[in-house]
This record gives sequence, C-alpha cells and structure tokens, in this order.
Amino acid sequence: MPEETLFKSESKQSRAEIATYLRTVADALESGDSMTLSAGEKSVTMEPPSNLTFEVKAEREGPTDAPGELSVEFELEWDEDSGDGGGDSSLEIS
Repeated sequence: MPEETLFKSESKQSRAEIATYLRTVADALESGDSMTLSAGEKSVTMEPPSNLTFEVKAEREGPTDAPGELSVEFELEWDEDSGDGGGDSSLEIS
C-alpha cells in the first residue's frame, strides 16, 4: 500500500520541550479530542478513535563496530475506514 506523508516536522528540542509535546498528545488522547499538528504554513488535524495500534520501536543505525545514531519511535495507527487500531496491549514502559 503506498504511503502519503500528510505532515512532517523534525527539529532539535530539549527533553523538557519534547515532554510538553508528548503530554499534549496524551491529554488529547485521554480526553478524546482531535489533534492538530502545525509548523509554519503546514498543518493537519487528526481524530484518533478510541482504540489504536501503538507501536514503539528502538533502533540503532550505523556501523556495528562504531558509534551510530539511536532513536525511539512512537507511532499511533488506525484504519481510516473503521477507526479500529487493534494490536497487542502487553507493552510496558518504565
């Protein structure tokens, strides 16, 4: 299935600034509100359903014998047609 990027933003932020963004997303999810992502002239409003697929991925990119780049990715997915995300709920983050 082809992928279409509706919105993308990438910038260096402090841990505290990123935590603020994540709290805003968490508050919107908990209250059932829509989320509007905006940067400059670009924006998109998304309305996540009650049940989503939550994907967490930790990656290391680079050579195996030298320092690389580490990342943690959090992704929310749902089907546009049914609004159902499905997924497994055994994740723990501490």
